[in-house]
Amino acid sequence: MTLLQSLEREFPIIDANFQQFCASHNIFSVEDFLVHDLYVLVAFAEHHATSKELKQGITRVLSIVDSQHQPWLNGVELLEDAKLNKHVLSTGCEGIDVLLQGGLHEGRLTELVGPSSSGKTQVCLHAASHVAQNYKGTVMFLDTSNSFSTKRIADIISCRLRSSFKQVNGRTLAGVMSNILCHPVFDVFTLLDVLHQLEFELRAQVKNEDTRMRLLIVDSISSLITPVLGGKGSNGRSLMISVGFLLKKLANEHNISVLASGQVGRFIIQD
Repeated sequence: MTLLQSLEREFPIIDANFQQFCASHNIFSVEDFLVHDLYVLVAFAEHHATSKELKQGITRVLSIVDSQHQPWLNGVELLEDAKLNKHVLSTGCEGIDVLLQGGLHEGRLTELVGPSSSGKTQVCLHAASHVAQNYKGTVMFLDTSNSFSTKRIADIISCRLRSSFKQVNGRTLAGVMSNILCHPVFDVFTLLDVLHQLEFELRAQVKNEDTRMRLLIVDSISSLITPVLGGKGSNGRSLMISVGFLLKKLANEHNISVLASGQVGRFIIQD
C-alpha cells in the first residue's frame, strides 16, 4: 500500500496540507484515493483557501497512477505483443487447459473460483508440479491455509510418469521441488509485503530463461481478503484492489503466469 506521505519527497505538491485534506476524508494512501469519489473530492477542494494547490495534488496523484499502467494499445500492437514471449503453460489437467484455451497464459492473471472442497487446491498443485517439471524457470506457491503438500506433488508426478512413489521420491521429486518456492502467507498484509518484495527482486534480477519465474500461485486468496471486507469504511476494498493491482502488474511487467484461487462470492479481482 503506497502511503501519500511517502510521495512527498519526490512530489512536493503532495505536502502536509494536501495530506491533511485527504486525511479529513479518510484518505491515507493511493489505494484509498482510487476508491474515493473524485468528483466529490474536487468539490470539497473548491471550498478551501488553497483549492488550486489541492486540485494540483489530486491531478498529481492521478498522474502517478497512470504512469504505473501500460499505455493503450491498438489491435495490431496487441497482436504483436501476443506473439512476443507470450507462452502458454499447461496446468497438467487436460480439461482445465481446454477451458483456458491451452493453459495459463504468461502475462495474465487467471482466477480459479469454486465452493469449498471443489478441487481448487488440487488444480494449483497440478499446475505447480507440471510447470516446475516441464518448463525452465521457477514456480512460487503462496500458501494461505497449509494446503501445499510434497506428498501430493509426488503422487501427481507418480501418476503422470506411471512409476512408483519411491522411484519418484528418489529421482524426480527433488528436481521438481527445487523449482518450487513455497511461502506460507496467513494475512493480507503479509501477502502485500511478499508481492512487493517479489516485485523488487524481479526488477533487480538478470533475465535468464533457466532461473526466471514462470508461475505465481496464490492458494487461496479469498481466505486472506474475506476477514478485512467486513465493517465500515473502504479499507477492506482498498486492500482487495491493491492485491489485484499488484498481481496484474507482476504478470504484465514480468511476463509471469499468475493463478489465484478463491471461493465463489468471496473474492473476485476487479478490473
